[in-house]
Amino acid sequence: MQDYNFEQYLKNALLNSQNHSEDVKSKQKKLSSKYYDDFRERLLIKYDSKSLEDVLDCEISSSSFGDVLKITKKEKIGFTLKDNHFKQQMNFNLKLLPKIGPGTERNLKKKGYPTIQSLTNHDRYGERAEKFIKKLEEMSYCEIVDLLDSNIYSKKCRENILKSISLTDRENFRFMDIETKGLSNGVIILIGVGQISGDKIIVSQYFLRDYVEEANIIDAYLSHLDENSVHVTFNGKTFDIPYIKNRCIYNRIDANLDLAHLDLMYFAKNLWGENLDNCKLQTIEEELFGIERKDDVPGRYIPGYYDAYLENNNIGPVVPIIEHNAQDIISLAVFLEKMYRDVN
Repeated sequence: MQDYNFEQYLKNALLNSQNHSEDVKSKQKKLSSKYYDDFRERLLIKYDSKSLEDVLDCEISSSSFGDVLKITKKEKIGFTLKDNHFKQQMNFNLKLLPKIGPGTERNLKKKGYPTIQSLTNHDRYGERAEKFIKKLEEMSYCEIVDLLDSNIYSKKCRENILKSISLTDRENFRFMDIETKGLSNGVIILIGVGQISGDKIIVSQYFLRDYVEEANIIDAYLSHLDENSVHVTFNGKTFDIPYIKNRCIYNRIDANLDLAHLDLMYFAKNLWGENLDNCKLQTIEEELFGIERKDDVPGRYIPGYYDAYLENNNIGPVVPIIEHNAQDIISLAVFLEKMYRDVN
């Protein structure tokens, strides 16, 4: 029995070693530009003479600036936010008041002031506490996020920002991501936005068929926003939203993008960073959710793939870009729901 187990162990070890070796080879292969040059050529052959309407759920819709190609993807998702009575939790966070830090908070609680409400009777902090309680009842969700985000005790308040999403309707979330022709001042070639409806996430993507349509796709995206919308992005505070703002200026589009914003990259680093090799979106997908993408195109190759689409009048090179963008958006919703459960 011992000999059999040892022999089986050696066989399993050898098999695992071979599989690991194959995985390493595959990953190394996909790091080479030749792999993506060859992949682009295969796509051109596969999709020759086909239109996006042949392979995706597409329609031509209208914006204020003209027609736009809209791609729709619906996917079932379990997105529930159990009520955590967050405003009551805020009442116990004395550090939300100016000039109260962790040390002062501990001392006040020892002296019988456990909540901001109780501080309304304090000689020094009473007036501030009363103003805060009154203001809190009137604050929009965007103002609450700004309040938490600007608090200098950032790590704890980052978790509070995640807890605070119970204060808004889940239908207000706008999971969004853009694909561009470059990292600065190139055209936006694709804007995707996901919204929760019932037990599904509905992803609407606006694709740039030609450079002249950039204003069209931006305006189509803006039609999804209102004053209650909450942007949910991954590195969107640094990249996506500033980028759209710049392209709005270039295209002379008047837009208000200063909405409540949850940039999940920062939350991911705080919650999961210690257990991951890095906090890239696809690393989180693979290591925490078991999502493994096939035929994905890294961002650095997207401009060249888009050029190949225009030069050859062939949709092949942009199909994986559109699929990549849709998966990014769906992953954002999956991440946010798990983050909310983790901090609660």
